[in-house]
Amino acid sequence: MGLTIGLHYYLFTGLISALNLPDFVKTGAMILLFALGIHLVAMLVLSRFLSRRFVKPMAWVGYTWMGMVVFLCLTLSMVGIFRLGWLRWEVPNAEQKIYWDRMFALVSLAIGCILSLVAILQATKKLKIPSIVIQIDKLPASMSPFRLVQLTDLHIGPTLGREWLEKIVRKTNELNADLIAITGDLVDGSVDKLASQVAPLAMLKAKHGVFFVTGNHEYYSGADAWIAELGRLGIKTLRNESVLIAGQNGEGFDLIGVDDYHSSGFAGHGPNLPLALQKTNPSRAKILLAHQPAAVEEAATLGIDLQISGHTHGGQFWPWNYFVRLQQPYVQGLHKHKNTNTQIYISSGTGYWGPPMRLGTTAEITNITLFREDKV
Repeated sequence: MGLTIGLHYYLFTGLISALNLPDFVKTGAMILLFALGIHLVAMLVLSRFLSRRFVKPMAWVGYTWMGMVVFLCLTLSMVGIFRLGWLRWEVPNAEQKIYWDRMFALVSLAIGCILSLVAILQATKKLKIPSIVIQIDKLPASMSPFRLVQLTDLHIGPTLGREWLEKIVRKTNELNADLIAITGDLVDGSVDKLASQVAPLAMLKAKHGVFFVTGNHEYYSGADAWIAELGRLGIKTLRNESVLIAGQNGEGFDLIGVDDYHSSGFAGHGPNLPLALQKTNPSRAKILLAHQPAAVEEAATLGIDLQISGHTHGGQFWPWNYFVRLQQPYVQGLHKHKNTNTQIYISSGTGYWGPPMRLGTTAEITNITLFREDKV
């Protein structure tokens, strides 16, 4: 609440006041700014109690404004730094200062609005399907290549729903995957509110099945209820356990899944990779599904060949990608972890959280090909 008030006050002083508008226009702009701030707070509170049908239009307005506030405040700050530098060389009189304050405010407003529009279009209109090729030396020759499709951070909730998910399911099935992995943050809301929106997941098809691990947002939405609901849809949740993905002659690899990295505070939950590895075979390749990249630190010490994660959204929009680095070892893409044999791939996410915006990142359905030799 305090942050929201502070940012809106900053916009009032830095934009509305600096624009030197006529009194009646300034009053109208101030009322609009106040109303949008109240709407944002009200939306966040009411979304916990009202049905999605009522929350959806509120959420589009509220979350879009949330993103615009970020962009407007950022551009206002950056233009303000330029303004301070300019004032070191020019010392305008009072009339000139009013003029230039207005010009700097107009530039800030224009850049902030343009960035917001570009970010909205990037989030709602663009989806990539990157082909990622990863060598796994322990993969059986009979299973090379192996096609694994990753979905993650779909965030089905106030603004992303059934119609959008149906398109994602259709595009995923067109890839003809051997296995589909959903690496957490599937929902933002309870089963009661969102079961019908998530129902298209039952149409996912893969030779070896569809698997899921929890993300942090499942724990805000009733993780146990969602695990049961996904089971009803034919999706297996891996909770600190492994399954053998078998090829010919009993050969295969161990697919392992752990609870979200920060789920230990919820009764009956918490990541436990040693437990998950108890039934694995040291001679088999080990593929770990873990929502947060941070799990790779332990994974590398326990012989995991490949970790597949999400959570970061690739930063979703600049400059948050820099802040993600403070919490996670990697933001997106394929990496070899330090001086180990463990590789990790982090998707930039299939959906988005909060503001329907992306800038500098693109949503993805990740088409991963695992192979044994130097080429597919």
